[in-house]
Amino acid sequence: MDMVSTPDFWIALGQIILINIVLSGDNAVVIALACRSLPAHQQKKAIMFGSVGAIVLRLVLTFFAVYLLSLPYLKLIGAALLLWIGIGLLKGDDDDEDLESSSNLMGAIKTIVIADLVMSLDNVIGVAAAAKGHVGLLVIGLVISIPLIIFGSTIILKLMTRFPIIITLGAGLLGWVAGEMALSDPAIKDLWAAQQHTLHVIAPAAGALLVIAVGKYLARMAAQRSAQPDGPAA
Repeated sequence: MDMVSTPDFWIALGQIILINIVLSGDNAVVIALACRSLPAHQQKKAIMFGSVGAIVLRLVLTFFAVYLLSLPYLKLIGAALLLWIGIGLLKGDDDDEDLESSSNLMGAIKTIVIADLVMSLDNVIGVAAAAKGHVGLLVIGLVISIPLIIFGSTIILKLMTRFPIIITLGAGLLGWVAGEMALSDPAIKDLWAAQQHTLHVIAPAAGALLVIAVGKYLARMAAQRSAQPDGPAA
């Protein structure tokens, strides 16, 4: 119970919830696409059972990730992946554009579970990093986040569309967590022991700024390319 009374606990819990919400916004699209061909009375069942199956698999993967991140060099790899995921979030990568709907209940449930599993790498790495090895904190964060994602997915998507700053903050948070993760890797942790206090602020801030700067730049470049008119017809 002492851990619950510390600011670090609540900061990490907030990070887990925000990472889950921001990175799971596209899960609402997955659910809608998978269920769109079902009769109305089966859609709720597909959403419920598919979401439960996806959540169970995500919990298992996240627990494995927490323990794996205790091994040397894996946190450095995880930090690099988080930076890439954060940049992709701002760049506007879309992983579900080829998802097909299903005309039967079991097919829709399977589609939701498999698609969520494939798309959950970013969630798993981000949440495991924010939990910093605290399994109890991980469980609490996921338990709070899951109903928000399932029942508030439509609202969350609308808010993200209306207030793009939410996406930017989420991407910056991933960069911040990546900086913290890299510093805590067992392979290099002792090398920076003397500067640990200073680097504890500089490295996460640098990670957040890197993600936002590179992500915004790539998004702007992509927008410019799409806005360019096609060349003259032959």
